[in-house]
This record gives sequence, structure tokens and C-alpha cells, in this order.
Amino acid sequence: AMVMEHQKLVEKHLAAAGMNDVKVGWVKLGGPAAVNDAMLSGNVHFACQGVPSLAVVWDRTRSGIAVKALGALANNNLWLNTRNPNIHSLKDFTEKDRIAVPSLKVSTQAIMMHIAAEQLWGQGNHTKLDHIIVGLPHPEAVAAVLNPGHEINTHFATSPFHEAEMKAGLRTVTSGFDIMGGPTTGVTFTSNEKFRTENPKVFAAVNKAFDESHAWINSDKRRAARLYIEMTKEKKLTEDDLTASFSGQDMEYTKVPTRVGKLIDFLYRIGSVKNKADSWKDLFFPEAHGLAGS
Repeated sequence: AMVMEHQKLVEKHLAAAGMNDVKVGWVKLGGPAAVNDAMLSGNVHFACQGVPSLAVVWDRTRSGIAVKALGALANNNLWLNTRNPNIHSLKDFTEKDRIAVPSLKVSTQAIMMHIAAEQLWGQGNHTKLDHIIVGLPHPEAVAAVLNPGHEINTHFATSPFHEAEMKAGLRTVTSGFDIMGGPTTGVTFTSNEKFRTENPKVFAAVNKAFDESHAWINSDKRRAARLYIEMTKEKKLTEDDLTASFSGQDMEYTKVPTRVGKLIDFLYRIGSVKNKADSWKDLFFPEAHGLAGS
């Protein structure tokens, strides 16, 4: 999304299709609930959403505007990092520990904690650690976990917050890829069927911009790192740090959905979504159905 915004890729593809008059705006929203509300109210037409958030809004809007994804943004790992030297696995957490995730119940990290708990303690025990999990946005969670006096001593982090925590001496207990059994889609790019039907040319232009953003990142990871620093005002991590992160096995910029089916099956089984998806394709527009997804 940062690349599409900064490089004006949406505007470029709209202009190529003869739609110079279409206005493009970008807005930052605080968390999955706010994104879903904005999509439902028609205030945004495209959004970046985690898979659990997508699954919930797909479930709720199937007979309405029908929110779906155009594709994945990336397979990006997540890391459960702690400053407590006594914690080596999930079973070592006690009442004195506090784990920060971006939002309760719907964030990818919250769902990963549920899957990991079920793997350790069995079906029906996915909420076993919920009483020590708190919802906190990543920047605040990093500040908390790096403060020795703060009750939050563990953070389920994304990159580049993970790298900052590693530099500060924290340890990783487990990761999203470990929990899921390999690379997993973290974030998707979504819209809705109502907008796609009413604005097919705009939708097609945005989809082309989305494709080009992946190509732009993958053709020069160092350039992508510089753009990230420029747009986020990143201070803790260097261009080298971010280039290494963007180029490593824990971050793959790809449109192909990976292990999405496994996540949505779990969400259905625990009752977070009411409708069972036959395949990952149910949650994606036809434009993505040719991808070798899972």
C-alpha cells in the first residue's frame, strides 16, 4: 500500500484507462474493527486486512456488499518475543506475565495464540492464555516490552518491531511460521463485490497497481527499505536492517495466498465465523483464483 501511495500507481493505471478524474485518497485506521466499519459504511473501497479480519467481514457481508480479497500482500512471519528469561515455551507463562497483541480475538496474532494453545493443550483449550493477553498497538507494545518495569513482558511482533526487540536483547519463544507449519499470508488487500460490480474499470486499475507494487518491491529491496524509512520515519532500524528483513525467508512479497484455508477452517471450528468456506477462493475475487494458493 505504501508503494502504491508513494509511486502513485493507482493514479497511473487510472490515467492509462482514461479515468484521470477519479480521486484517490489514503487513510490510516486503527485496527481491524475500524477497517471493517469503514468498508461497510462505504468510506473506504480498498483496505489492507489480516486474514482473521477478512474472514469475519466476509462472513458478515456475504449477502450484502460481499467483502473479499484481491490477493495477499505478503507471507510475513510474526514472532512471540519475551524479556522474561524463564519463558522457553507457551507452557512457561504464568499469571505474572502479560502478552501484547494488536487487538484481541480478531488480530492474526490473537488467532495464532489460540492455534498454538490448542496445539499444546488440545481442542477446546484455545483460550487458555487469554486472561494474560492484552490488546495494544505495535508501537506502544514495543515501548512496553522494552521497559523493564512494565507489566507487559512479551509481544507478538511483526517486522520491523521484531528486529528492534532482537537488538534490545529479547528472545523469541515461537513464531507464526512455526505455529502454522511454514510461510503464511499475514495481510490481504481487500475490496467488496458491490464496488467491483459498480466500478469495474476502477477496480481493474487498482488491481493492476497492486500487481505493480509487488514487482516494484521485489525488483529492489533496498529501494523498498528506503521508501519504508521515508514514509514511516523509522528511527530504530537502518536501511541495511530493513533490506535484510525484506530479503529474508521470513518476508516474501507475493500475491499468492498461503495457508489461508488452514486459518479460516480454524476460525469456523471455534465459531468466529458462521459460514464454512469450501476453499480459500471463497474469500478472494475471481481475479485471484488462478493463483497457486492454499
